[in-house]
Amino acid sequence: MNQRIGTYITHKLSNEPYKAYVPPRLPPKPPLDLAKLYPYIEKATLALAELNGIQKSIPNTSLFIYMYVRKEALLSSQIEGTQSSFSDLMLFEHHQRPNVSLEDVEEVSNYVKAITYGLKRLKDGFPLSLRLLREIHSILLSGGHGSSKLPREFRRSQNWIGGTRPGNALFVPPPVDHLDQCLSDFEKFLHEDTLPVLIKAGLAHVQFETIHPFLDGNGRLGRLLIPLLLFQGGILDEPVLYLSFYLKQNRQIYYDLLQEIRTRGTWETWLEFFLEGIFKSSKQAIKTALNINKLFDQDMAKIATLGRARFSSEKTFEYLKKLPQVSVSLLSSELNMTPPTARSSLNHMMKLGILEEISGHKRDKVYVYTTYLRILEEGAEPFDSIVT
Repeated sequence: MNQRIGTYITHKLSNEPYKAYVPPRLPPKPPLDLAKLYPYIEKATLALAELNGIQKSIPNTSLFIYMYVRKEALLSSQIEGTQSSFSDLMLFEHHQRPNVSLEDVEEVSNYVKAITYGLKRLKDGFPLSLRLLREIHSILLSGGHGSSKLPREFRRSQNWIGGTRPGNALFVPPPVDHLDQCLSDFEKFLHEDTLPVLIKAGLAHVQFETIHPFLDGNGRLGRLLIPLLLFQGGILDEPVLYLSFYLKQNRQIYYDLLQEIRTRGTWETWLEFFLEGIFKSSKQAIKTALNINKLFDQDMAKIATLGRARFSSEKTFEYLKKLPQVSVSLLSSELNMTPPTARSSLNHMMKLGILEEISGHKRDKVYVYTTYLRILEEGAEPFDSIVT
């Protein structure tokens, strides 16, 4: 008998039988073949160390973190079906109206608040625990689509993945009467320190998704668990890794590997995929950080040639780093500029090739820092336009 495979519990709903899966506790038995995984661990660890170094040495560290948290939030939420874009999220956060459903954008914004809250709690010395996960979950589901799905509360009914009911579902997580034991075992594993941090994060993510302890938000919280574990384990100093891009690109492989663990116990195959994702995501984050800073340096050099007009343009430029889509009225109110000064600075930056006007209107024009937005939105297009 394969001890890595859990047990199936047969239940009935409306007289229709279904099988719910109860996973074995972690770590896997027989133990993982770490010798086989060490080359992947080393490669991923070195890439994360490089990313940590980059985010500390670049001039715009706080902006870099600010944008990366939002990119992970956007990508993770898109996996769950939201249609928000980077531009929509930033407009929403600056009290402007986005181009899609407010509930979709609010869901992404809640993810930003949730990861920020979780990291602050860890920095303050609070342990990564079921209590903290429930606190984070309450923020994740505040408002938006999930506000009626028991925020902060573990589920009190059977849930399932795929299909219209447990009887035709692709996967049915543990029944409610097994949930407490599964979660207790999971929390004990979170406090274990005998495995490499990256391995622990890869195992914990799958176990959380398999237990599926909440009615909603399990996918997002399971992905959020990864940077929290890396931070707690001392591998990441800030949340600048967005693994959701990799999972979004390889979503069918990801789902298949999760299911193979449950049916065959193939943890090593999943961990190879996971560690490769950490490596690729770190390298992508490094490349993005360097591209953004190169762009800022080039455009600031252009603005420096403006003479007296450069002072208002520099002020506008700093604001555009946080919100790359603006109007004259927005700048006037946000930066305490007169409308003529705001209009002049925007027109100067258009002539320098930094901004584009996208509305085509004579009044209420909309100016976009297109090159910057393009870097930020790489890979964050709505799901339907991604080919995998």
